[in-house]
Amino acid sequence: QVQLVESGGGLVQAGDSLRLSCAATGRTFGSYTMGWFRQAPGKEREFVAVISRNAGSTYVTDSVKGRFTISRDNAKNMVYLQMNSLKPEDTATYYCAADPAPYSTVRWYRESNRVDYWGKGTLVTVSS
Repeated sequence: QVQLVESGGGLVQAGDSLRLSCAATGRTFGSYTMGWFRQAPGKEREFVAVISRNAGSTYVTDSVKGRFTISRDNAKNMVYLQMNSLKPEDTATYYCAADPAPYSTVRWYRESNRVDYWGKGTLVTVSS
């Protein structure tokens, strides 16, 4: 099992940057595919980014491509989401997630209900 705690959210202005962090417990962090989702008020949960176990592969959704970057540090049990050029439409609660299955964009993009572990989220608010 793994427990996930997000941090780094807050209120920023459009164009600003934020880095979200996700701290994971457990000795086998490196065996989990990690990712981020978000949910805006009144909207469904949306996939944002995923990173493979060894950080060799990453994928971000089109709406954040070129602005958001996912990374991980297996020595520190951490995964990050660097968010640049933030827009008001990026306003959402951001959730860190972990899954023991191998890296699969399909699993994360279209089958997020199969992702096993979730954090409680951190709120990002982008003002215009």
